[in-house]
Amino acid sequence: MFQIVPPDTHFDFLGKRRLASAISLAVILIGVAAIPIRGIRTGIDFSGGTELQLRFEPGSEVNEGAIRGALDDAGVGDADVIRFGVGQTREYLVRMAGELPLVEGAAGAPPAADAAQPGTSGEAAGPGAAGAEAEAAAAAGGELSPDERRVRLAALEAVLESRIGPLEVERVEFVGPRVGAELRRDGLFALVLSWVAILGYVGFRFSVRYGPGAVVALVHDVLVTCAVWVVLGFEFDLQVLAALLTIIGYSVNDTIVIFDRVRENLSLRTRRELEDVVNRSLNETLSRTLLTAGTVFLSCLALVLLGGPVIRPFSLAMLIGVLAGTYSTIYIAAPVMIWLEERYGRRRAGAGAGAAARA
Repeated sequence: MFQIVPPDTHFDFLGKRRLASAISLAVILIGVAAIPIRGIRTGIDFSGGTELQLRFEPGSEVNEGAIRGALDDAGVGDADVIRFGVGQTREYLVRMAGELPLVEGAAGAPPAADAAQPGTSGEAAGPGAAGAEAEAAAAAGGELSPDERRVRLAALEAVLESRIGPLEVERVEFVGPRVGAELRRDGLFALVLSWVAILGYVGFRFSVRYGPGAVVALVHDVLVTCAVWVVLGFEFDLQVLAALLTIIGYSVNDTIVIFDRVRENLSLRTRRELEDVVNRSLNETLSRTLLTAGTVFLSCLALVLLGGPVIRPFSLAMLIGVLAGTYSTIYIAAPVMIWLEERYGRRRAGAGAGAAARA
């Protein structure tokens, strides 16, 4: 096996575990302190909103700034515009909070009354009343009807075309506040369920005292990644949730490799202390740890730099998580395992000695 670190290294990883724990705690506390200042930004997946995919002619000179300016004219002042595609492809994602805005006086937009079907309340109340009712429903957190949403989309498309030229709306997606709340709840449930499942697996595969160390390391990885995300002011969405779950899978794999070597060396030890055995195991697997982490890190870095803005949140969260996961495997999981082993191992040994004395 190719190794980038000599197999006979003797780094004292566990001797620095207190410093490492302090650094981890500081990073997490900085993230917590940043919440009242920067807030927790959530994408439309979790908070609700509308996403449009716009396609322009290949020779068009349109850019993000022109689209934002046209959206401002249409009354959409807070929207994210992201370009994707390569070469001459002119496709953009427009993400806005809430429902599509009501654009007044847009040339070419069908009147609100035309969208209502015969016999519906929209026709009976008239266009003004229908628009007022739709606006009131949107303001109250409700969802627009499909007909009203089509009217607003046509009006917005007309405004954009009048400002920046011909375009095609390829896709429109809307996530309501209720669905966003369900996605948030399900995402947190998925994280907790993954931790519980890993606790059970590691406890069954190795020892009950190994499981908590692995889970504490995984919780650490998620908290550190989220702390950095909050400090940088990035949005939490389904891509970030997918990255967090992927980080958990990556980190536990790295931890299990080290735990397996610890178990192997424990079966061979005679009078060596547990801390020495774990340190030896960390040194023996250091080359494998660095090779695996380096490969994943470079892959994520390439995606961040070259993958485009659409998948950049996932790639960047993975980049942070790989660093946190490699770090926690050495400085979080192993020390917690040692603490539990020494604490409950000594208690078990003391109980055995007491029973022998009574006998």
